[in-house]
Parts: sequence; structure tokens; C-alpha cells
Amino acid sequence: MQSPDKNEIIEYIDRNLTEKRRVHTYAVVKEAKSLSKRYGEDQEKAELAALFHDFSEAQPEKALNGYVRQLGLEPSYLDNGNLAHSKIAAFVMERDYHITDRDIINAVSYHTTGRPGMSKLEKIIYIADAIEPNRYYPGVDELRKMAYIDLDEACLMSLNRSIDYIKGRGLYLGQDTIMARDSLKKEIEQRKELKNE
Repeated sequence: MQSPDKNEIIEYIDRNLTEKRRVHTYAVVKEAKSLSKRYGEDQEKAELAALFHDFSEAQPEKALNGYVRQLGLEPSYLDNGNLAHSKIAAFVMERDYHITDRDIINAVSYHTTGRPGMSKLEKIIYIADAIEPNRYYPGVDELRKMAYIDLDEACLMSLNRSIDYIKGRGLYLGQDTIMARDSLKKEIEQRKELKNE
């Protein structure tokens, strides 16, 4: 994979994202690199995925809806930037920045919902987004600690909390999140069984 021009990506972020979203993006980059170091993942790939994870957040809803239709996403993605932005960012990074590494693309595409069978990089971006230092919500400190003890357990904890939060507010809950939680639960159980053999 030919490396895209990082300065060009940063320039886009600085020019188009709100200050709050820029601060968040760079905090996720730092967290993702730190987690990558902890878990032996490629820090360059983590940095790239983190830079792109909220790349499409600046776009107006009308533009996001245009992408939703163009990409043939489910109708639940329409008027739902929270859900759609990750899929659109993954598409844009592939189309405009020629990033072909499927792991990086998936890490961006599923950073909001998770998915069954997530790779280590996908888990790192998912959890880095949830625990970066500017995040404040009940239980975030516990999640931050767990992220550096056991990546899988941290992701499971975060997925469970997301599911409870979304259900509690009567919002749309995508199947990817439920399947991600169930898949991760199974992975952790199998790992424990192997350890006890």
C-alpha cells in the first residue's frame, strides 16, 4: 500500500472539522498509537485509521444522505450521521486517498458499531474512540483502565454499555453491534476455556 500524504489528511481535518471534532480526532490518534504499542499493533496503521475515523463528520446531512444512497446502505443510515459517518469515511479514504488495506478500512467503517470477528486494529480504534481523554461519561475511567489490561474485555464492556444506552433511549440499534458483542463474548469464553485446559 502506498502511504497517503499525512499532511494532506491533517490539512483536511484542520480545515473542515469543528474544533471539538479536531481535538477529539487527534486525541484518538494518540490513544490508538498508545494502545497499538501496548498490544503490538502497527502504530502507523492505527494512526491512519484514527485520523480518518471521523473524517466525514463535517459534511451536512444532505451530503451524507447522498452517500448513503450511493453506497446502497440500509435506510436506517439516512438522516443518521452518527451511524453513517464511519461508512462514508471508509469509502472516501479508499476512493480519494487510495488506501487499500482492508484492516484500516474496516477499522474506520466499524468504529461506531463494532462487528463480529473484529481484528486487533479494529478493536483498538473502537476503544480509543471511546476512552480518549476528552470523553466524560459514567464508567469511562473503569473502561480506560480495562483497555490497557485486556483489550477484548474493554471492547465487550463498551459494547454492552452502548447497547444499554441505545436501547434505553429508544434509538436505532444496528445488528452489527449486537453481533459484535455476542462474537466477542464467545471469543473471551473460548480463550478462558483454553487457559483452563
